[in-house]
Amino acid sequence: MDTSTTSGRCHCGAIRYVASGEPAHHTLCHCEDCRRSAGAPMVGWIAWPEEQVTVTGTPVVYASSEHGRRSFCGTCGSGLFYRNAAMLPGIVDVQSATLDDPAAFAPSAHIQTADRLEWTRRLEALPEFAHYPG
Repeated sequence: MDTSTTSGRCHCGAIRYVASGEPAHHTLCHCEDCRRSAGAPMVGWIAWPEEQVTVTGTPVVYASSEHGRRSFCGTCGSGLFYRNAAMLPGIVDVQSATLDDPAAFAPSAHIQTADRLEWTRRLEALPEFAHYPG
């Protein structure tokens, strides 16, 4: 697979992005801030240096903490980017589920597991259905 560029978008397509080069990391974050922001039990974040990411469209920026800035689509509400100049200078984290090919990069770690929902440790034990069970 050619990983020289990676693209993605919000749900409605109003915000698009292209990242060049290999990502710095891809992690699954369990912190309460990410969970509440995404409405999900954990959030995948894949990171590139800021200068390697080009965004088309104008995301809305929300100050979710003293230094944290979350960007999302003002039309459909999809969460897209996280920046924290104090902790991650020069890095933009991209919600990996918004990639055009979200299966292209497997995560390499779980982070902020002190906030983890305990039941997420047992997800593989749940019954599986290929489609919505009827």
